[in-house]
Amino acid sequence: MDAFYIPGLPQRFDYEELDEATDRFKMQIGSGGFGSVYKGVLSDKSVVAVKKITNVGIQGKRDFCTEIAIIGNVHHVNLVKLRGFCAQGRQRLLVYEYMNRGSLDRTLFASSGPVLEWQERFEIALGTARGLAYLHTGCEHKIIHCDVKPENILLQDQFQAKISDFGLSKLLGPEQSSLFTTMRGTRGYLAPEWLTNSAISEKTDVYSYGMVLLELVSGRKNCSIKSASPSQGGGHSTTTTTTSSSSAQFGGMVYFPLVALEMHEQRRYVELADARLEGRVRSEEVEKLVRVALCCVHEEPCLRPSMVSVVGMLEGGISLGEPRMESLNFLRFYGRRFAEASILGEDGNNEQREALLNSRQEYGTSNYSSTISDPQYIPLSFISSQQISGPR
Repeated sequence: MDAFYIPGLPQRFDYEELDEATDRFKMQIGSGGFGSVYKGVLSDKSVVAVKKITNVGIQGKRDFCTEIAIIGNVHHVNLVKLRGFCAQGRQRLLVYEYMNRGSLDRTLFASSGPVLEWQERFEIALGTARGLAYLHTGCEHKIIHCDVKPENILLQDQFQAKISDFGLSKLLGPEQSSLFTTMRGTRGYLAPEWLTNSAISEKTDVYSYGMVLLELVSGRKNCSIKSASPSQGGGHSTTTTTTSSSSAQFGGMVYFPLVALEMHEQRRYVELADARLEGRVRSEEVEKLVRVALCCVHEEPCLRPSMVSVVGMLEGGISLGEPRMESLNFLRFYGRRFAEASILGEDGNNEQREALLNSRQEYGTSNYSSTISDPQYIPLSFISSQQISGPR
């Protein structure tokens, strides 16, 4: 029996109970920087997902339980519910509700099977935005996710979207903080401030969300092989229109954010939509997602909208923002370095950092510290990326 009591803790499970529920952890359904996820059935016959934390240092039990109490009391329809936990000996496990449709990337980028229809994509975009807005402004303790990507957006029946893995960075032991960059720095979704050791805030999540929006529109990874066949990992062939710009092509790779930027300048939004949809889209919604996405990926965090504003724009209650071209020029260098790293199979973070510095030298970076374009702007709670990720 523990000698301490922490209010708000979710259900506590014994390790043996979860070992039996998962049939000795046989059915693995996912894996990530924090460990592996297994499907399980509890004694009450409810199906759950059990995350076995194996790749990080072990916090003290009291500290672990304190953070679990915070995560366990975050409740929103667009956030995966934490049902319970296990902190027995050196074992650390989390028990979540089971999402039967799996992660967004498996459906969106699938080379076979049904295509995710446009209305489903729009609802996923809106649900994800609502979940992030709640993490940033609706919780008693603000939570910055730091790893927003399709793999962490899970789907249920009717393709209801729920965000997973929020708050997990707090479960790291101090000796493991240097691993944070590897685990959370998912190439392609990294905001520029991650690469320059600048301040990290909720606007870092906004950037990553913008990159996810672009992938929802196109139905493929933002950096993919031109005219990729399904077996090449592109998911589907790219259209002639959206890859016609040579400035968005780098050695056979296409960087879609740059394509979207150039097509936005020409107001040719519908041509950016996934060709597999065969025109089954709403043109005004395609424009809305592209414009919101570009606003989200501004280089300067203060120019990005809050997630509350993103929800308002998607719902129609707030006028669409206008992407600031001077704050998007970095994409031209970013894409080139990112594509080169993808071709070589490298990490890409150093290349993107160099590209960001080059773009600032060529185009310059204005001082936007006093420019707040977001009508729902919320003062940032900054923490240093050095504090989060440790020495590099």
